[in-house]
This record gives sequence, C-alpha cells and structure tokens, in this order.
Amino acid sequence: MSLDKPSQGATSEECAVRVMETVPLVMRFIRSQMRAHNAAFLSIPQLRSLAFINRNPGASLSDLAEHLGVTSATASATIERLVQRNLVERFHHPQERRRIVLNLTEEGKYHLQQSQTYTRAHIADMLKGMTDEELAHIEEGLALLKHVFEQTEFNSQKH
Repeated sequence: MSLDKPSQGATSEECAVRVMETVPLVMRFIRSQMRAHNAAFLSIPQLRSLAFINRNPGASLSDLAEHLGVTSATASATIERLVQRNLVERFHHPQERRRIVLNLTEEGKYHLQQSQTYTRAHIADMLKGMTDEELAHIEEGLALLKHVFEQTEFNSQKH
C-alpha cells in the first residue's frame, strides 16, 4: 500500500487541503457501504436523514433540510417516505403547532444500526493490515479533527 506521507511541520493550509481530499473519499465509501447493505430499501438521503434524526432526536423538518442541503419541501417528501415505512415518527411540536418534530421509530433505529454495524465492520477489515502505530496515528488525527470541528460548531451555535 502506497501512502502519501504527511510532511513534518505541515501548514494549516496544507492540512486543510489534505482534509478536503480525504473526507469526501471516506464519506463516499461510508455512503456506498451503507447503501449496499440496504440495497434498494433506502436511498442515501433517507439514510442520512435517519442518521441525523438519530443524532438529533426531536429535530425539526427545517433542521433536517439544512443538514441535507435541500429545500423544506424536499426534506418533507423524504420524511413522508420514511414515515410510510414506519422508520420515522412525525409530530407537531406541543408549543409550536407549525413546527414538525422528528424521531426514529424502533424499526428506524434498527435499520440504521444494522447499516452502521455492517459499514463499521467493513472499515475495520480494511484497517486490519495497518500497524498499531499507524492505527494510533489515525485515531489521534481523527480525535483532533473532531475536536476542531466540534468547537467550530459549538461556537457558531452560540452566535
């Protein structure tokens, strides 16, 4: 396996290039694996919707639309199909009647969990050939990257 070794003392700009090259590759792989596991049962937008609602129980339709990068009408159509399949429950918010609140059903949680378990196992198989040191580097890098993006998300929510 040929690895592009990161340069020692890389600048933040060089690191940003590497993140933008790598994250889309990883996400494409994850999406294709989750899709393959579900075959024709769920589309990528539907899987992404389930994952978002799982991470954000009680999310609104507009929260989901923003996450997916689609209009509220498109998100609503996606949710309608998931509701019809008994994967998502949709309720009116008790205090704000115009706001729709979304939650996964037990069946929705099950299908999402099955997809994630399958994909995680496939990724683990791919990583098996790496040394303990390489795995530790990946783990450390991902933890740092997650921290940076969580801080950015937290700070943007405060403003």
